[in-house]
Amino acid sequence: MPRAAPAPKSRPSPKTDSAPAGTPDAAAPEAAQVSIEGIARDLATAIVEKRLPPGTWLREEALGRIYSVSRTKVRAALVMLAKDRLIETIPDKGSFVSRPSVQEAREVFAVRRILESEVVRLFVAQAGRAEYQLLEQHIRFERTTLNSATGRVQEKLLGDFHVALAEAAGNRTLAQLVQEMVARSSLIAMLYHSSNDPHCSSGEHAAFLRVCRSGDAEAAVACMVDHLNRIESSLELDSERADRQLDLVKALLA
Repeated sequence: MPRAAPAPKSRPSPKTDSAPAGTPDAAAPEAAQVSIEGIARDLATAIVEKRLPPGTWLREEALGRIYSVSRTKVRAALVMLAKDRLIETIPDKGSFVSRPSVQEAREVFAVRRILESEVVRLFVAQAGRAEYQLLEQHIRFERTTLNSATGRVQEKLLGDFHVALAEAAGNRTLAQLVQEMVARSSLIAMLYHSSNDPHCSSGEHAAFLRVCRSGDAEAAVACMVDHLNRIESSLELDSERADRQLDLVKALLA
């Protein structure tokens, strides 16, 4: 899936009257025009950061104005996101941010337990000093950021730990699958009122890494599975939040 990386510092200037005051003028250099992959990556980031909640209508015309590109490019970006199940396209209606069902939510966490158990085994077997330092640095960043960060940033930051762990395990395909599942988990958490305490999650990340350092792979797997079980149990899978109406332009420029 398109990597849900932090949004770039400079965005394409929106060609729309509904843009917030202070938005840069639309007469930006053509060289700044974003690619199809860039649009998909930016939208994926907005979804993971909860700026675009489940059910949001991704209007092609509005997106074309935001990114100063043709609707053909917008459609191509939406196709990329649909392949990753972050959005769904309904004939004669349009494209919408996905609204995972309760069954899908449970399936996503079941798949995460399978995938991330293998990630942990690979990581413990081959991780060196550099990989541990990278994850420890991420945990330190979590601790210093969580108190001041908004809920959507907290969610993404905690999910990024799982993606970083998968990347450190050295299997790119597995890392891509984990990244997709983490992104879909963010949608699920938004839709099903996650009560997950971010400080608790960060503490569990640190405890997990200590178990990994002991060299006991199965104990580390058990630690990760317990962590994922707790996150799933924080969801209210018997209720759904109603669709929120929002300004698409403001959401993407936030």
